[in-house]
Amino acid sequence: MNFELFIAARYLRAKRRQAVIGVITAISIIGVAAGVASLIIALAINNGFRQDLQQRLLGSTPHVSVMKVESTGIKDWRPMLERLSKEPHVIAAAPAIYEEVLASRGSRAKGIVLKGVIPEEEEKVSGLLNTISSGSADALNMQADEISNPLEGAEAPAPTSSLAPIVLGKDLAQGLGATVGSVILVTSPQGELTPFGLVPKYVRFKVVGIFSSGFYDYDTAWAFTRLTDAQRLFGLGNVISVLEFKLDDLYRAEEVAADLENAAGPGFQTRSWMEQNKALFRALRLERVVTFITIGLIVAVAALNILISLIMMVMEKTKDIAVLMSMGARKSQIRRIFITQGVLIGVIGTVLGVVLGSIASWAGAHYKLIALSAEVYSIDYVPFAPRLIDGLIVAGVAIAISFLSTIYPSWSASRILPAEALRYE
Repeated sequence: MNFELFIAARYLRAKRRQAVIGVITAISIIGVAAGVASLIIALAINNGFRQDLQQRLLGSTPHVSVMKVESTGIKDWRPMLERLSKEPHVIAAAPAIYEEVLASRGSRAKGIVLKGVIPEEEEKVSGLLNTISSGSADALNMQADEISNPLEGAEAPAPTSSLAPIVLGKDLAQGLGATVGSVILVTSPQGELTPFGLVPKYVRFKVVGIFSSGFYDYDTAWAFTRLTDAQRLFGLGNVISVLEFKLDDLYRAEEVAADLENAAGPGFQTRSWMEQNKALFRALRLERVVTFITIGLIVAVAALNILISLIMMVMEKTKDIAVLMSMGARKSQIRRIFITQGVLIGVIGTVLGVVLGSIASWAGAHYKLIALSAEVYSIDYVPFAPRLIDGLIVAGVAIAISFLSTIYPSWSASRILPAEALRYE
């Protein structure tokens, strides 16, 4: 065994004349272990929520969207959709039209985003229609000509059985007091030109489904209908507002977005899921950093205990240090003895903390130990997602802090003069 390691280990195991040194050493180990375990658990929870949010978010939104710079819509969209679908890394594409409208039922009204889609293509790039909790999206798959007079407007409201179908978000349906089978009135701000001037155009829709994505913005303000019904409501003809794409590698969205923008030509712009949700993921990263710093203070407090115990140990072992130096031990070896002793305390605490934190994170992920209110958090348990890299970083930081706490005590020990220390012995 290395000389310094042998002496340091003996000092840690030896009985103390001052019991308080042993107590402080034990507290130091417990403090390091608690800080490391807490930090690993906190990072696992943060990572779990981030992964859950990212999975649900990417299941609800396209990876890349292509749209006109000017709000005139895309007219010859079918050839463009077919051409852009052949770009590298694109595995699915779908057309869509977005417009803000007013939805009302009785005395209740709310501004919403109405999205016209082709369901079988929309489901390939977005999973919102797969989150329907009541009703069904089957009616959206019916062609417009399969339903007589789907859009009658204000002049002659159609019977309920012939109304165009619509799927609402869960909170939006609650706000309107609508359920599956209810009829709602949708008013388009574009209006319709009549001999009496511009008159708002409104259409009655039948609610055929209610989706619950777990995202507030979607569940409170979004609705889906068929692309043809939305085009007729807005009076745009065969025009869409956006082409949506799903990629085989979502982390290449920025690169593929640039390629799609070049392929689309002048007058078009793209937007990736990273850009669209930049603020959200920046907030998650900031939360992760704050968590690391806050809980890392526990390790810093434990390091102060290591500092205190080593200083007291130097005072207790002054005679032993003087004897070692008289026997030929160099100052650098004395320094290394106390550095090794402090690092040993840090390593023991770190190993205990990593083991405890990893076991707790694994148990939380496997058994879903901590329950949540699904109505509030959109998930009924706290997700844990421990990562090896997080454990290595936490362990490295804890050992580094332990090492820093040994610098002053080891320096003080190496400055002891044997003659002075043994003069009165």
